[in-house]
Amino acid sequence: METYGSLEVVGPVLDALGDPTRRVILETLRTGGPCSVGVLAEHVPVSRPAISQHLKVLGAVGLVRHESRGTRNIYRVHQAGLHELRSWLDQFWGDALQAYADHVRRTEEERT
Repeated sequence: METYGSLEVVGPVLDALGDPTRRVILETLRTGGPCSVGVLAEHVPVSRPAISQHLKVLGAVGLVRHESRGTRNIYRVHQAGLHELRSWLDQFWGDALQAYADHVRRTEEERT
């Protein structure tokens, strides 16, 4: 049985992704690749300062990283930050597969 330990790790990530603007920012970075706040502002209907605040939250939970290029920061999805979230979500898939395997096993036992 899993403890709340994994949920404690993934909880802040889920909280960060609970905001639709942050999801759009993350999706924009995923599909469009690394970019600046200015480029993100072309795709996200909020101000540049608001985008910067959202990026700060996404960065704090490890979903995005940035590198400085002159006076700009270039943001990108941090794949390692998604690892814990994916591991947590994969547990649901594993549970579903196990339930299916149990059902198949019971069905086969009933036939014999």
